[in-house]
Amino acid sequence: MKIRTLLVAAMLVVTSLARAAAPDRSGAHGFDFLFGDWSVHHRLKRASGEWWEFDATCSNRALMGGASNVEEHIFTKPSGTTYGVALRTYDAEKNHWSIWWFDSRYMSGPLQVPNVGSFENGVGTFYADFTDNGKAIRSRLKWSDITATSAHWEQAYSYDGGKTWDTNWIMQFERRT
Repeated sequence: MKIRTLLVAAMLVVTSLARAAAPDRSGAHGFDFLFGDWSVHHRLKRASGEWWEFDATCSNRALMGGASNVEEHIFTKPSGTTYGVALRTYDAEKNHWSIWWFDSRYMSGPLQVPNVGSFENGVGTFYADFTDNGKAIRSRLKWSDITATSAHWEQAYSYDGGKTWDTNWIMQFERRT
């Protein structure tokens, strides 16, 4: 019994190491790492320039055979609990992902344009162009430092067509056991 348990544990370690050494983030497998439950630490830049920190939980699951996924956040802020949902879809013909964000504070708001992009060398980068009060803004979402138990996400805006970037939201994901 002990030997069988040790063999199973060894096989799981080898499998985990093999996945970590060469993760498949291409195509429709780009967000496979995110499936499951997470604790998330947020740093959000306020209009004043000060950073506001709070914690959240997040769960992600595959849809449509893995070609789409949905991520739900429960934000625990000093001002109260809010919710957010990211919906991602993979377009095999264009070889890119589209990401939409829904915020419980603006349930009737218009659907924003998606951030579109893909993973390259283990980093996912996704862009969108939109206007806010008549001002052109380029948005960049970036996934990096991805492991089996953690990931880093950040959002940045550019007001000069992508020449410079202002990071305004950072999330550090830690897998919940």
